Amino acid sequence: MVELDSQMLRKLQLTELELLKEADRICRKNHIHYNIIAGTLLGAVRHGGFIPWDDDADIALLRPEYEKFRLACKRDLDTERFEFQDDRNTKGYRWGYGKLRMKNTLFLREHQEHMPYFQGVFIDVFPLDCVPDNHLLRSIKNFECFCVRKILWSKVGKIADKSLFKRSLYGMLDKIPEKVILRYFHSMIARGERRKTRVVRILLFPTPNRFYGYLRRWYEHSKTILFENVPFSGIEDYDGYLSFKFGEYMKLPKRSGRKVHPVSRIIL
Repeated sequence: MVELDSQMLRKLQLTELELLKEADRICRKNHIHYNIIAGTLLGAVRHGGFIPWDDDADIALLRPEYEKFRLACKRDLDTERFEFQDDRNTKGYRWGYGKLRMKNTLFLREHQEHMPYFQGVFIDVFPLDCVPDNHLLRSIKNFECFCVRKILWSKVGKIADKSLFKRSLYGMLDKIPEKVILRYFHSMIARGERRKTRVVRILLFPTPNRFYGYLRRWYEHSKTILFENVPFSGIEDYDGYLSFKFGEYMKLPKRSGRKVHPVSRIIL
């Protein structure tokens, strides 16, 4: 695993900042509503930019806006510098959300070296889909999301998991044809679009607690928030969102909780 020193980490963060700027440019040009979220929003509020030890960046869009973003990338993305990936335009891509990547870079996640697509420095572009407002139904939906996520993860899990039993299980799950599970995943998306709910979530990404989702209104109401002295669109009720997701979010975590993603190779 590559250990990122402070100079390399800062260079990575500034590369991700360029990706955020490109996403923002496309959204502004096409009147697409997005928000910086998660650790990116936390960093903006608590640090004025990147959390000092953070190595990624995230934006999120409600599903209709995400679909607009996908189409806008086909027309307006600066393809000399950037590439947008998701399971519909990138062979072998197995994540339930998009990534905007910087060309002429490399950011190989540990145990993902064998994945058959370009793996440059990226930001995550998360679509938010409707899930049931009823908590019991939402918990059932959460289990469905978990199962689909693990099947798609199996290509990595059969190599990465520390448990021999789990590696064997992932090996069996990986025998499910990719097109079959992706077809099922898109049926999940279509079902969510049938009715507008007050709760949404990233279908194939874990939620932080047993609420199994987030309030739609957090993503509907935004304001300009400075991140690294650059204006981006962020959740207006950031206090409610960050308190829900992180608890006492202004309190720095212990060093043991300052996690970074294991990387086997990086070129900036």
